[in-house]
Amino acid sequence: MFPWNKIDTVLLDMDGTLLDLHFDNHFWLKLVPQTLCQQRQIPQSEAQQLVESAYAKVFGTLEWYCLEYWQQELDLDIMALHHNLVDRIQLRQDSMPFLSALARHSKRRILVTNAHPHSLALKLKHTDLASGLDEMLSSHTTGYPKEHPQFWRHLFNHFSLDPSRCLFIDDSEPILQAAKKAGVGYQLGIKNPDSQKPHKQFADFPAIDDYHHLLVSLEQAQLG
Repeated sequence: MFPWNKIDTVLLDMDGTLLDLHFDNHFWLKLVPQTLCQQRQIPQSEAQQLVESAYAKVFGTLEWYCLEYWQQELDLDIMALHHNLVDRIQLRQDSMPFLSALARHSKRRILVTNAHPHSLALKLKHTDLASGLDEMLSSHTTGYPKEHPQFWRHLFNHFSLDPSRCLFIDDSEPILQAAKKAGVGYQLGIKNPDSQKPHKQFADFPAIDDYHHLLVSLEQAQLG
């Protein structure tokens, strides 16, 4: 699928790419509206509409991913709610075998996520993900989300990367597009970010539903 001899670094999104997106979807689309409904004594439909319009207002910006922003905007203890759901934080079953294979083939593994540092720390605490990574970067430390070209400039400089020799894997097509525009050589989509939802379709990028599809080409590249 990819010319592995031309790829030094694999840039990996976290939620939906290495972790099951079910945790985040359940949290933001179910738990938050339910909590608002109870706290404000309003109908469930009104709470749902309230959060959906609040989300839409800042979609694709750094605020959309910022826990402090939502704590203030919704007047909810977002971190406490996160801790109530930690049993739902799960690695994708195919993530660690893939990350281990990348290490065996001397590919640098860098996590690039829009997740807030508090959310990132919680997920690292409750999974083995950190053991499969060489470096990590939250967009909040750059001041720009992955949708913004400045994020990519910061990433390349910070880790001294040649973008043309990077593969970027993400479950969001707009973010894959941003990476391509920034000069990342190769992009790959994830069709099944949430294990509880139907597969997604990608229009402009190759996409897979299981990292084992890549393991074969990795092994063949090594043999070649």
